[in-house]
Amino acid sequence: MKMKAMYSVALMMASVVLLVISVPVHASKMDDRIESSAMKSHVFKTYLKGDDIKIQSKDGVVTLTGTVSEESHKSLAQETVASLPGVKSVDNRLEVKGERPAEKSDAWISMKVKTTLLFHRSVSAMTEVNTKDGIVTLKGDADNQAQMDLTTEYAKDVDGVKDVKNEMTVSKTLKKTHETVGEKIDDASITAQVKMALLFHRSTSAVNTKVKTNNSVVTLSGKAKNTAEKDLVTKLVEDVKGVKSVKNQMTIEESK
Repeated sequence: MKMKAMYSVALMMASVVLLVISVPVHASKMDDRIESSAMKSHVFKTYLKGDDIKIQSKDGVVTLTGTVSEESHKSLAQETVASLPGVKSVDNRLEVKGERPAEKSDAWISMKVKTTLLFHRSVSAMTEVNTKDGIVTLKGDADNQAQMDLTTEYAKDVDGVKDVKNEMTVSKTLKKTHETVGEKIDDASITAQVKMALLFHRSTSAVNTKVKTNNSVVTLSGKAKNTAEKDLVTKLVEDVKGVKSVKNQMTIEESK
């Protein structure tokens, strides 16, 4: 009887030890997966590849350290990591190299326009952008007139832009789109791109939109002022690279 009791106690102690050991091991694997997924993401491999970013995850709490070339890269890194499975919070300690352009300055406007065009599939990310006194000049090749007009539309919708001069030329040779057929962008990168695109567009920057992505299908929730605003959000998100389809579940605010 005594031996049986001692055996039961020993078994219980062993179970407790195993439980204590297994929790850190599980957490460690999850943290490794978070760090690896971030570095392998489309955003980090494409937009942030020239930046020096270190990612450390502990029990799902991620710390970002290092330097980035632009303020937008700091936000993009955070949005991407925050969208990864298992991430509880992000402590963004990234520093921007060099002098930051003053808000609403020509350099600031050019950076915002370039970033906005970067996330959309129907315009060229190679478009040259120059700004003087708030007037943006666009140069480069467009696949067709529709792409040229859309580039103008997107540029005009950036905060600080007073007017747009589109000096792009329609290319006579058919070019491959920047998003090649069969290319799949991870869900975290899509979510980050959508959030940044909506933030950088003047017409949607103040809209309270929540974004979730599952297998490239984006679900939107939150509130829109009216149907036109809701439709505009859908239109912009549908044109973000990697998005397969959009489920817009936003509600319309009741007019007072």
